[in-house]
Amino acid sequence: MAKKAKGNRVQVILECTEMKNSGLAGTSRYITTKNRKNTAERLELMKYNPIMKKMTLHKEIK
Repeated sequence: MAKKAKGNRVQVILECTEMKNSGLAGTSRYITTKNRKNTAERLELMKYNPIMKKMTLHKEIK
């Protein structure tokens, strides 16, 4: 039988940076996947924060 290769796609959690620095209660987090082979560094995406009601920068956390 053929050996199964480990997948290059991994699940990552994106957390709002503006929310963390503002001191407001709650957090805005998104779960997405990335290709580990093509994107070795951490993801940074503009996503909608429903608590602040605007687009904010979300960075990948552990």
